[in-house]
Amino acid sequence: MRIALVSDAWTPQVNGVVRTLTTTLARLAARGHDVTTIVPSDFRTLPCPGYGEIRLALAPGRAVARRLGEAMPDAVHIATEGPLGWAARRWCLSQGLPFTTSFHTRFADYLAVRTHLPAELFWTTLDRFHRPAARVFVATPTLEKELAGRGYARLHRWGRGVDLSSFTPAGERHPEIAAMAGPVLLHVGRVAPEKNIEAFLALDVPGTKVVVGDGPARAGLEQRYPQARFLGALHGPPLAAAYRSADVLVFPSRTDTFGLVMAEALASGTPVAAYPVAGPVDVVTDAAIGALDEDLAAAVTRALACDRAACAAAGRLFDWERCTDQFLAGLSPVMAERLAA
Repeated sequence: MRIALVSDAWTPQVNGVVRTLTTTLARLAARGHDVTTIVPSDFRTLPCPGYGEIRLALAPGRAVARRLGEAMPDAVHIATEGPLGWAARRWCLSQGLPFTTSFHTRFADYLAVRTHLPAELFWTTLDRFHRPAARVFVATPTLEKELAGRGYARLHRWGRGVDLSSFTPAGERHPEIAAMAGPVLLHVGRVAPEKNIEAFLALDVPGTKVVVGDGPARAGLEQRYPQARFLGALHGPPLAAAYRSADVLVFPSRTDTFGLVMAEALASGTPVAAYPVAGPVDVVTDAAIGALDEDLAAAVTRALACDRAACAAAGRLFDWERCTDQFLAGLSPVMAERLAA
């Protein structure tokens, strides 16, 4: 199958969306599918305000149309609602071609956090973007229910996976984290306001708080919480070692649609503490592998008593092959619609 994958989120960005898309691309290629990517590195870009590491394509409309026309894809999947996503959507509609989209990120909630304006002001744009899609891919039952309540009618479940060859309980520990006074409470992810990391750092709980990741809020948080350890972004074996060296992964975000780091932590044998909100409620489904509580400190305390073997077993259920099957299944109705046209 010839597939066009359009995304405003791509390397060198480091986040769950990019990991999901790049892993899916590799799995599709391994199965013999021909995938054309349309990503920011193909265009002139400007830094996203407040996120210098995120590059936005500058006036990409004509170039996107040309690339899609040349690729002659059997299916077009638009992963993000940025300049490239809107350009691809516009081309598909102009050609009368069905396309699929993904709802990866709660941009409405993110913007509400940053602007202090009601999230509903931004939801209108997201709804408009996804409304013409033949299928809207969602990662969890909770998000599917929420979007259905907003009138989304053509939803398709596309789960998330973990690199189970890297994220395992067995393996080297992170030497710096292993030397810290326990319990070690770890946060992994972009260090940005919408991740609500301050709720983690302000907890009055024993142990050492560790933040792995980088982003625009890092300098301010380091200044306000000098007792916490900020290790910057980690990848590959060092990241896997960090997970397995921690006693609990603390996930304080209230705005994520999934939270891939929770699945990675579980696969590494590390329990999760989080709020009982969308994302965590779909990942931490058993009290044996983590704790969800509006009192995050109480969640941390309960998570410390969780069974690491049960965590690892739960983490192994996040299989990328199954997720790739789901991705392709979501494209099938699009193929059928094109053949019937």
